[in-house]
Amino acid sequence: MIDGIWWLVILLSVVAALWLLAKARGAKAANGASANKLPKNDALQKTVTLLKNSFPEYQVSRKAKHLLVSRQGKKVAMITIDNSIAAGQRRLGEVPIINYHRAPSRELLAAHLTDAE
Repeated sequence: MIDGIWWLVILLSVVAALWLLAKARGAKAANGASANKLPKNDALQKTVTLLKNSFPEYQVSRKAKHLLVSRQGKKVAMITIDNSIAAGQRRLGEVPIINYHRAPSRELLAAHLTDAE
């Protein structure tokens, strides 16, 4: 039979092994999170650049999956780029949500922003 001290050694070994396993998995998850940063050349980034260059009167704040467009502190529109949702407009309260399947052209964006105001 195993003495009490050996049970304590086995228990502490198992706890230490589980702690090391959890620490290794936590470090791997943290590295994966930094690897999932937004790409610099995606369609939303192209739209941000287009808005800043062509429409300087609008302020743009980028979120993970959408852009918030405001003018003089008032929200004008929310722009999303998602292929799983039909392209077009819908409303969230008073703010129109404009969905595109790819980065919009300057003319299309100007027309939608004019309609949104």
